[in-house]
Amino acid sequence: MAINATPKILLVDDEEMVLTSIRAFLTLETDYEILTYADAEAALKVAESSLVDVVISDYLMPKMNGIQFLARARQLQPETPRVLLTGHADKQSAIQAINDVSLFQYLEKPWDNQQLLLVINAAIERARLYRDLRDKIAELAAANLNLRDIQARLLRAFF
Repeated sequence: MAINATPKILLVDDEEMVLTSIRAFLTLETDYEILTYADAEAALKVAESSLVDVVISDYLMPKMNGIQFLARARQLQPETPRVLLTGHADKQSAIQAINDVSLFQYLEKPWDNQQLLLVINAAIERARLYRDLRDKIAELAAANLNLRDIQARLLRAFF
């Protein structure tokens, strides 16, 4: 999947008010594309077909909790940073999220908009750097293969 020219944020929360509030704030403050879903399964369908730069999920949702959702999102897009936003903060769920889904950040509701924006910007930068690094590694591997081919041809030509 190609890198997005405009950062794409996938936001999942079963509370429409939360989705509307975060979308409104980010729309005013950024040019990011905000994909909001009240249903985790619908959000996963998007993650299957479209590269996103950050995944943000509520913890307590029907059908699957935020950790379960982020674990499935991680399987689909392992390099995409994952943020858990929860009004039901407890140390155990934070530890589980960090360990189970390599959480980028854990935020509590009510959130501070500026802190949320800082976290999203840092996550976007991390995703960009990771993808750049992945691309550079692929370029180096191709160059290395090319050099080995040249070396083999030189050895055959002179020996």
